[in-house]
Amino acid sequence: METFARITVAGLFILGTCLGVFAYWRYAWFFRNPPRRTPTGPNVVSPADGTVVYVEKISPSRPVICIKQGHSVSVNEIVKEDLEHTKVIIGVFMSPFDVHYNRAPISGKIDLIRHHPAKRKNLHMGRMHLRTLFKRLPLYANSLHIVENERTVTMIRGSFKETPIACYVVQIAGGSVSGIDQFFHEGQDLEKGEIFGMIRIGSQVDLVVTWNDSMKILVNPGDRVRAGETIFIA
Repeated sequence: METFARITVAGLFILGTCLGVFAYWRYAWFFRNPPRRTPTGPNVVSPADGTVVYVEKISPSRPVICIKQGHSVSVNEIVKEDLEHTKVIIGVFMSPFDVHYNRAPISGKIDLIRHHPAKRKNLHMGRMHLRTLFKRLPLYANSLHIVENERTVTMIRGSFKETPIACYVVQIAGGSVSGIDQFFHEGQDLEKGEIFGMIRIGSQVDLVVTWNDSMKILVNPGDRVRAGETIFIA
């Protein structure tokens, strides 16, 4: 009887510890917002913390990636807009352990904010999470959430080396996401590196930028990046 009581107490202690750790992660540590030093000069910075899962320069209607056999995805399908001209698209997977505040990739004016519901329901991003953990390329394989999940698209108009550009930031919700937050409205100005929103728990953020020949892409799939600090394009 005494042994059983000890086992029960030990079990309750372990359970209580696990619940306490989960509660701290979910309601405190998850919302951490460490300061960032945004680089100056003509560059485009990451809008999210996480792992780069794809980097492509392509026309909007051409397939960017092939998620699985017979299912290719274009920039237009990801952004849910009919875009023109050549674009760079960089996808960042945010695990549940990454900082989830999103920052402006350039300085400019918010020209558009559009929310798009899921096609059916938000799919979980477990496959992408495992592939990023074990560095299994392509990191986006079998990840249908890229086109099917709920998303908010924010378009920022600014300039790069005195040339006008448009940046689309696509916040893609995961299966366990409890909200995509926007802290600004259409018509407001943003400074590069400024927090403009967040996604609660695991998610993905894609950056789509108008390409010009003076640009140089500085990141590759598998790179770890930090919102407001890591330079994507210079």
